[in-house]
Amino acid sequence: MEEVEGATDGGMVCYSPTMITANGVWEGNNPLDFTLPLFIMQLTMIVVMTRLIVYILKPFRQPRVIAEILGGVLLGPSVLGQSESFARTLFPMRSIMILETMANVGLLYFLFLIGVGMDIDVIRRIGKKAVSVAVGGMVLPFIVGIGFTLFLNAASGGDTNNIGAGSLFLGISLSVTAFPVLARILTELKLINTDLGKIAMSSAIINDIFAWIALALAIAMAEGKRETMASLWVVLAFLAFILVSIFIVRPAILWMIRQTPEEETVNDFYICLILTGVMVSGFITKAIGTHSIFGAFVFGLIIPNGPLGVALIEKLEDFVTGLLLPLYFATTGLQTNVWKIVGFGNWMGLILLVFLATLGKVIGTLLVTTMYQISTREGISLGLLMNTKGLMELIILNVGKNQKVLNDTMFATMIVAALMATGIITPIVTAIYRPAKMFIPYKRRTLQKSRHEGELHVLACVHSARNVPTIINLLEATNPTKKSPMYVYVLHLVELTGRASAMLIAHNARSSDGSTTNRTHAQSENIMGAFESYGNSGDSGYISVEPLTVISPYSTMHEDICHVAEEKRAMFVIIPFHKQQTVDGAMEVIHPAIRTMNTNVLANAPCSVGILVDRGLNGGSGSSTRAATVHNVVVLFFGGPDDREALAYGWRMSEHAGVSLVVMRFVAMDSVADQEWVGGEGDSKAGMAIMVDEDLDEECLNEFRMKTANDGSVMYVEKMVRNGEETVGAIKSFDSAHDLFIVGRGQGMVSPLTAGLTEWSDCPELGAIGDLLASSDFLASVSVLVVQQYVGVGQQNDQAMGPVDSPRPSNAHFRNKVHRPQQGILFSP
Repeated sequence: MEEVEGATDGGMVCYSPTMITANGVWEGNNPLDFTLPLFIMQLTMIVVMTRLIVYILKPFRQPRVIAEILGGVLLGPSVLGQSESFARTLFPMRSIMILETMANVGLLYFLFLIGVGMDIDVIRRIGKKAVSVAVGGMVLPFIVGIGFTLFLNAASGGDTNNIGAGSLFLGISLSVTAFPVLARILTELKLINTDLGKIAMSSAIINDIFAWIALALAIAMAEGKRETMASLWVVLAFLAFILVSIFIVRPAILWMIRQTPEEETVNDFYICLILTGVMVSGFITKAIGTHSIFGAFVFGLIIPNGPLGVALIEKLEDFVTGLLLPLYFATTGLQTNVWKIVGFGNWMGLILLVFLATLGKVIGTLLVTTMYQISTREGISLGLLMNTKGLMELIILNVGKNQKVLNDTMFATMIVAALMATGIITPIVTAIYRPAKMFIPYKRRTLQKSRHEGELHVLACVHSARNVPTIINLLEATNPTKKSPMYVYVLHLVELTGRASAMLIAHNARSSDGSTTNRTHAQSENIMGAFESYGNSGDSGYISVEPLTVISPYSTMHEDICHVAEEKRAMFVIIPFHKQQTVDGAMEVIHPAIRTMNTNVLANAPCSVGILVDRGLNGGSGSSTRAATVHNVVVLFFGGPDDREALAYGWRMSEHAGVSLVVMRFVAMDSVADQEWVGGEGDSKAGMAIMVDEDLDEECLNEFRMKTANDGSVMYVEKMVRNGEETVGAIKSFDSAHDLFIVGRGQGMVSPLTAGLTEWSDCPELGAIGDLLASSDFLASVSVLVVQQYVGVGQQNDQAMGPVDSPRPSNAHFRNKVHRPQQGILFSP
């Protein structure tokens, strides 16, 4: 059916309800004349357009909501919709109702997911500082919004039905902070785990709570409930809905959870029941006089933390946030016509509105942060971050438009203002706030430089429960003592899959009934429980364990690891290898992105790093006695800072009563040293560097041999080899009694002892020897720890590039320095 004249001005639209599916182009049907094919085409265009804009804006680090709204604006009457044929063909008025219906269904389930993911305990623990920041940042923008309503109403001809409700909607929209969008921005800026990020997130939660309350009042005013009794019944009915949800629906959901054994997944019937409950809750709250999103949000809040919440998020999140939610943002853009903002004065008013609202929130936040003795730079950054706009503001503006309290000019002005305010935040905050420069430097970033009698801070990363036993045994063998206590920060690495933001979660001690404080704890319970049991065990000695969980994309997870290492003053970071051993002894890839993450950690870590190839580490555990712990450790020494760090780690382990240590030093024979090397202009400089490095090697080895001369559990061996082939043979000479090899990564070092090995390397991040030991057909029963020593940011980045461009020493230097026989006996096994 044709659209009636004047439909674009809000007139009635008539269409045939039978025109849903087309019979096909071969029968002369135009698919776009039918409802379902048209909706499919519209959805496809919206998703493609928003993803294209996301890709374009990615270098500018803009949040995804900007791209999603811009996608709708481009498809709407502001740009492409200016073409009447485009608008009538792809976005006719008869299709808007279906688009908005599906968009609001997506909004319901998104608000439900926000409720499921929100931790009530976090809200309870929010301090006065966050509440003060939230309130201080809302007051001035709210006043600006109310004052600006009069100007916008006059500029648009004064066609607003309810100026009081309109001013309330505008004030709320300017003072609100978009919690999900703020989380994304903090994650992209790597501020989510800083003090600034924690205050911002807590304040945004409080801000959202106030905004929900104010929105409920605004809706009541917009619907013209002048009768006191009518408004009272709405409030009482909504309170009754909340009480029923808490005291009747929540216990029923808890009963369903108890019917599901821990080792089984949640029953699909229960999942369907919960998803139906979202729609029912939305219907009830709409029926009693409030918006349906309130019902979905409250229903999400009452879902208990644990496996049910995890299952719901896993099943819904990608579909809702990836498909339906962009539809909601896009429909907002489709309703936005920037050409309604007519005249230079209106555009200047828009810019002034953005400036005053942003400045008001910054000033209000800065006044509060000054009271709490927070620096001016952090206060300004926090104020800018609190200006983030997104879903909440769009909900407020859409409700206001639907209630006829905001006209088209007001609506378009506020949408553009939201885009401008949110778009400028990331560049400005990035320019004025650089937390990387604010870290307090600490000296002991390596094991070699740390005192044997001092504290040892270790960051141990785990991907799954499979990594736990070997890492616990490795930590125990590291020999925590009264004089040298060990502080272990366990970081459970969880891949971010579609959530709004990355998170760093500090686990509190579990209650006596084994319950957890949030759903992430449920995932990490077994892992953290094992480490906590080890830390609390009396036989574990002097060790303190702090469990943490980081939820982040693998592409940026290394930044979270490095941040925690810096914050905790770690001297050594242990990260698992990206492969794990199968039953038949082969090595299979866990996740290819883990390899990239490990490489990035090696390049950016603020301390020494060890990559653990886990093939099991027999011996004691957290519950075993120290005397029962038995490990046979081998350190392979070729020279260079990484090998010196490996020796320092092995030396520390050798002080454990249950550890026996063999240090094998590989030395090039004279025949190798006399070979001709092809050098370049940098030979002299390179030769001097190698001379200094070898002097450090000699000093380190001499000190080790002198202090362990009377230790029967330590054996020092020198092995003379000619090339890489003989090196491999010497390593294979070790029997299967050894259960751990420690070897330096050897980056930046050029040695004939490993000649030819790098050409066949599958994992260059392990170095030539580490890659050899980690291969499936070599010492398949022995774990390997590949160590890289921290040598400073600039030098570390050079090392990460490998030895490809490293200059080789001159022949004369090699003949004089490569082989320096040690005093004493030269052993050869």
